[in-house]
Amino acid sequence: MDLNLLTDIPGLRVGHATDPALGSGVTAILFDAPAVAAVAIGGGAPGTRDTDLLRTDMTLERVDAIVLSGGSTFGLDAAGGVQAALREDGRGIRFGGVNVPLAPQAILFDLLNGGDKDWGRFSPYRELGYQAARAAATGAFALGSVGAGTGATTATVKGGLGSASTVTAQGHRVAAIMAVNAVGTPLIGDGPWFWAAPFECGNEFGGRGLPEFRPEYLTPRLKGGPGTATTIGLVVTDAALSKVQARRLATMGDDGLARAILPAHAPTDGDTLFAASTGTRELHDPIAELTQLGHAATQVVARAVARAIYHARSLAWPGAQPAWVDRFESGKATHA
Repeated sequence: MDLNLLTDIPGLRVGHATDPALGSGVTAILFDAPAVAAVAIGGGAPGTRDTDLLRTDMTLERVDAIVLSGGSTFGLDAAGGVQAALREDGRGIRFGGVNVPLAPQAILFDLLNGGDKDWGRFSPYRELGYQAARAAATGAFALGSVGAGTGATTATVKGGLGSASTVTAQGHRVAAIMAVNAVGTPLIGDGPWFWAAPFECGNEFGGRGLPEFRPEYLTPRLKGGPGTATTIGLVVTDAALSKVQARRLATMGDDGLARAILPAHAPTDGDTLFAASTGTRELHDPIAELTQLGHAATQVVARAVARAIYHARSLAWPGAQPAWVDRFESGKATHA
């Protein structure tokens, strides 16, 4: 583990476009070479683009990018902006002499967070997608209230964007990036403890551990209003996977969401997790190593969810949802 970020996987870049006044944004993950990809959709109200082509019975196996965005279905315009940037760069599959970049996308609902959503005839998300693609770079990138996590909220504290990485016993890298806008809560009770605490590495989200158990901690705490939820993300490995194996990685990685948020996969959540393989390291024992990869994916997804909350900052207007840092480390709190 180097940066404890998705960019610990060689061969990809991450970029954000953040609009604080809108209270929303876009995150683009660009692969240097087309990557094998699949998706697991566990929520009851997903908003996606081009996810059907990721089904294991569909022909195409590789994509050029994955896009995460706020904006509900308006935000699905963001993939068009990412696609435009990729086309300018000559990326995409050749169909009859035309380059067609593939950039599947998932969105979260952040339309009721207090930002200025009066954008006129066309939404700003295509331009934000283009900006995110153009900002994509290797190395460190911001976490918290940025990109797709800008306007995210949860039942108890401000949501955001998080990332985490690890290395399996066989030396394969596995990393996740998550935009957390859950109908449930990442926190236990009214304290600072994260459901993901058993998976924490060092003090990456505060080192608060777990409280002594109380039955009331299991009482559901839900965000009000229909359609106000969804956690979306991507888990990537450098292990060489087939599309079917990538689908299994997405399925196992999605378990990490359920270990970090209670409840998860609710009827009004659109929880969606992409999985991708850059394919630079071969599997020597496919079943055993894929099991290890899925085990690692579960953990990095859970950790990325908690890190999203830990790094989030409240939006800069009255009535904005307080962030974790506002409630439990107020001396360190700042606005996004």
